[in-house]
Amino acid sequence: MADEAKAKGNAAFSSGDFASAVTHFTDAINLAPTNHVLFSNRSAAHASLHHYEEALSDAKKTVELKPDWAKGYSRLGAAHLGLNHHEEAVEAYSKGLEIDPSNEALKSGLADASRSRAAPPPNPFGDAFKGPEMWAKLTADPSTRGFLKQPDFVNMMQEIQRNPSSLNLYLKDQRVMQSLGVLLNVQFRTQTGDEAEGAQEEDEMVVNEPVVEKKREPEPEPEPEVAEEKEKKERREKALKEKEMGNAAYKKKDFETAIKHYSTAMEIDDEDISFITNRAAVHLEMGKYDECVKYDECIKYDECIKDCDKAVERGRELRSDYKMVAKALTRKGTALGKMAKVSKDYEPVIETYQKALTEHRNPDTLKRLNEAERAKKELEQQEYFDPAIGDEEREKGNQFFKEQKYPDAVRHYTEAIKRNPKDPRAYSNRAACYTKLGAMPEGLKDAEKCIELDPTFSKGYSRKGAVQFFMKEYDNAMETYQEGLKHDPNNQELLDGVRRCVQQINKANRGDLTPEELKERQAKGMQDPEIQNILTDPVMRQVLSDLQENPAAAQKHMQNPMIMNKIQKLISSGIVQMK
Repeated sequence: MADEAKAKGNAAFSSGDFASAVTHFTDAINLAPTNHVLFSNRSAAHASLHHYEEALSDAKKTVELKPDWAKGYSRLGAAHLGLNHHEEAVEAYSKGLEIDPSNEALKSGLADASRSRAAPPPNPFGDAFKGPEMWAKLTADPSTRGFLKQPDFVNMMQEIQRNPSSLNLYLKDQRVMQSLGVLLNVQFRTQTGDEAEGAQEEDEMVVNEPVVEKKREPEPEPEPEVAEEKEKKERREKALKEKEMGNAAYKKKDFETAIKHYSTAMEIDDEDISFITNRAAVHLEMGKYDECVKYDECIKYDECIKDCDKAVERGRELRSDYKMVAKALTRKGTALGKMAKVSKDYEPVIETYQKALTEHRNPDTLKRLNEAERAKKELEQQEYFDPAIGDEEREKGNQFFKEQKYPDAVRHYTEAIKRNPKDPRAYSNRAACYTKLGAMPEGLKDAEKCIELDPTFSKGYSRKGAVQFFMKEYDNAMETYQEGLKHDPNNQELLDGVRRCVQQINKANRGDLTPEELKERQAKGMQDPEIQNILTDPVMRQVLSDLQENPAAAQKHMQNPMIMNKIQKLISSGIVQMK
């Protein structure tokens, strides 16, 4: 049951419903409070909701339960980083790398934490320069309007917007000081004078400043700045032409030429990460044509990964579109997935796709994540597959079953199923245990799986029929026993099951049910979708009316096998009583 809740949580997390994921992981933890993976998963869900305090609490519990599990420290570091505990985040990631030095997620987290720790404190006046409001205020004020026509001033203000900490570098410039005063609604003294002069003279200073700026208006703009903008535009156009030639070569599968053009574009213009991601795509495509028998031989995939890492790093420096960063991470995940077919390590693949989804929830990336998780699960099952050990576990389960230690028997049958998922006997035996424990839905599921694996295995039908009988679904149990008899006509267990079902059905037909039994059977019948369909069918409603009011018409209805079968179901469920 904990695994089922965990699976629901994983599905909700993958679909982006983090709140539901938290709920399902909490249900799973209540059922298995010592499972470190559940706390790790809930920590990730809390972090995705930016509930970093809760994420930190779960991450600490994860590490407490499993101190030698590297992923727990990855969760711990992420929670600390979300709370701006940079020192603690670095310490957590470092501990995780001591356990697993090759873990890419821990390396990436440590790099992020180290950068955050090394970042200088924000300038207290930095907020004044944010957003388009800054330009509006400077344009509206006559004392600063003229500055906006000076390219060197505009460049300084743009740099301060990008990096508020750089304000300290430009405070000696009187224009910056004047602009800061306008943005903060504070008047700074921009020239010296006699301290005894009154407010009138100060007013005249403010009024006279636009006159000074007007004198600057006729001055020609510095030629070097104009030339710089023109040169930048020409470089951009030249780089895009290289990219187009690279795209054309890629379509022709002339990969070496494509790499050459993309590399040239990167050298010309380093502010467009699409050149890097396109080159990564070429390396990825070349990897498909190279022999990649050993992990170390996947050179082209390794080149693709390096380009993707470079694109992510540069994209964050430039504050590029998050979709482009997600695209680079998805491409890296694809390359890691190709290498995982050799290395058999899908954890870095899954981690990378999850990072891409935090940047942008792209359906294609989500599909690739699901495929990677499925491949990892299949690989684990293949590595765990051992029919001999499965038979040993099943025999241990049989011994505990004989001793009526059903929970222990379930544990060994479950291990037998993990070792050999294709053995119907293990499912059959576990179904019998669940029936003894009163876990009817689980027993029914195992019995159906047993029949699916081997439709001729009579035990599967007897297990399923027994569960349905205990659930008082006598008609369904009868059908199951009869289906089993088609494969084994002389099976005494199936024959006895049919006899018991007939007795119960006839008991209802004769009206021998006690009031409590009748009420219980009616309530159960009304929950059956088939019974609900019969009662809402207009034809059957007319038939039931005729049974009460028109005996002649009722006789004709009884000659129809389909109608008679439906009436029999209503009688068995206690909905209709014949007197």
